[in-house]
Order: sequence, then structure tokens, then C-alpha cells
Amino acid sequence: MEYTTLGNTGIEVSRICLGCMSFGTPDWREWVLDEEASHEIVDRAIDLGINFFDTANMYSKGESERVLGNALEGRREEQVVATKVYFQMDENDPNSGGLSRKTIEQELDNSLDRLGMDTVDLYQIHRRDYDTPVTETLRALDDAVRRGKVRYLGGSSMWAHQFAEALHTSDRRGLERFATMQNHYNLVYREEEREMLPLCEKEGIGVIPWSPLARGYLTRPHQRIDATTRGETEEHMYEHPYREGGGPEINARVAEIADQKDASMAQIALAWVLHKDWVDAPIVGTTSVEHLEEAVAALDISLSDGDIEYLEEPYEPVPVSGHE
Repeated sequence: MEYTTLGNTGIEVSRICLGCMSFGTPDWREWVLDEEASHEIVDRAIDLGINFFDTANMYSKGESERVLGNALEGRREEQVVATKVYFQMDENDPNSGGLSRKTIEQELDNSLDRLGMDTVDLYQIHRRDYDTPVTETLRALDDAVRRGKVRYLGGSSMWAHQFAEALHTSDRRGLERFATMQNHYNLVYREEEREMLPLCEKEGIGVIPWSPLARGYLTRPHQRIDATTRGETEEHMYEHPYREGGGPEINARVAEIADQKDASMAQIALAWVLHKDWVDAPIVGTTSVEHLEEAVAALDISLSDGDIEYLEEPYEPVPVSGHE
């Protein structure tokens, strides 16, 4: 395993962050693993040197946090754990979602309880809340840090001008600023290169992209994308413009280079993300130990400048996706 410093936090994290969206209950989404299978993956991840885990309160309606907390019991302090807040947890309680002080305080307590932790290492806003002034959200998050319930704060997909506003507001008011950005970034979705990633680089923000494999689109040939349970049932995959802007041609080139290097398509797509200097640790979700081991092995794959240029060349601008 390779390690890197997460932005300017000083925390050392594995270059692969294990995404925990696939842990919880298949009652939430068909491809989600139960607790026993989830624990097997967490145990193997730790064996492989992964020390960075990302979950969210909304994954399996809290079950992902509970499963992760149980899996890490007795070794939580050795790991770096991140979770998120924003999406509504209870359809009968409008204050169970959003980024008001009430929501943040009650949902943070709920997350800590499920994780079995007194303090979470990284607490992220899952999306931007247009109904709550950013100053109120930042004050509530700052208070959480001062109370010792949160160590660092993170943002997720939003417009670069919104992230810049939040950073400026924190600086101006003396509040804890966002230390990380979890944004949408992969070979077939590179719109973040225009503004968000240069902003993060300039501000010393740690970058932990979600969907580095494009929800599985970059793991198998374009025409076979529906060959898995997730590909067949995951309607969210089709919300993103992966099949536009040169996506099918990029998919074919990933397959071509994978064949040349005796690697899997997933490994080539992940290696591309890992070669980007502004990326600290892509978030990789998996439903099998085999795929986890494959992802970690991608750290050993070297792409030449020519390989990277060949993979990137077909890309064309696509609509911004993932901010909602």
C-alpha cells in the first residue's frame, strides 16, 4: 500500500479509500452486501493496508455506518473514518435532512452512535443546501470541531464558486474551513478539471473523488455494461453522461490498454486517476474481495505520458453531473 497526506491535514491515508456504499442491506439497493459479507471486505482491506473508509448516513439509511462501525470494533482509532450529512433520513421528518444547525447536530450524533465513535475523522456535507445560508452551516460544523466530535471538515460535489465562497467565509469569520473535496471525477467525466480541481490545488484541499470507475462503466466493455447486478438494476448509472462526449471510445481504449498491460479495465481506469497529482485517494466501492485486491494492485500499474494522452484524447465536454 502507498500512503499520502490528505490535503493540508497532516493525516496519512492510504492511496485507496474504501467506499462503503455497498455495505448495509440489499433492502436499500439490490447490489448492497449484508453485514457478514461487508465485514469480510473490511477485514481484507485492512490486511492490504487500507486505513481510509468513507461512508454516509444515507447509505442503507444508516446501516452502512453501523456495519462499518461493527467491522472496525477494537481498531477504530487506527483507521481514518469519513461520513457525510445532507440527504433526508426520515421522510416524516423534514429536519432529518439539509444542512441546518439542527440537522447537523442531530445527524452527527446519530452517525457517531452508529459508528461507535466519539469523534469522526472527516465529516462531509454530501451536497450544497440551497435553503440554508452557508454561514449557518459553517458555524454548526465549526462548533462540531470545537466540541471534539469532528476532526476535519469536507465538502462534496458543488460548483467551484460555491466552494470558494465557503472557504472565503470560513477564513473571513475565523471558522474551521473545508479540508477536503469529494467530487465526481473519472476518465469519462472530467468537467472538474476546469475549475474545481485547480481551486483545490491552489487552496491545499485534499481531493478524494467518488465514482473513479464511473459506476462500473469503465470496468467492462461498453456493450456489456449491464452484465452485473448493479449494472442491471442501478438506475443512477444512467443519470450521468458517461456514454456521451467520447465515452464509448474511451471505454474501448481502456480495454485496449488493459489488454496490452495484462490488466483489467478497472485497474487501468483507476491507475489513470492515481496518476493525477491533484488526487489524494480515489474512493473505490466494491462487492467482492477479488475486486478489492484488483483495485489495490492498480497502484503498481505505470501509465506512460503516451498512454494517458491516448486515454484522454477522445474526451469531449459533457453536461455537469453529480451536484444534485
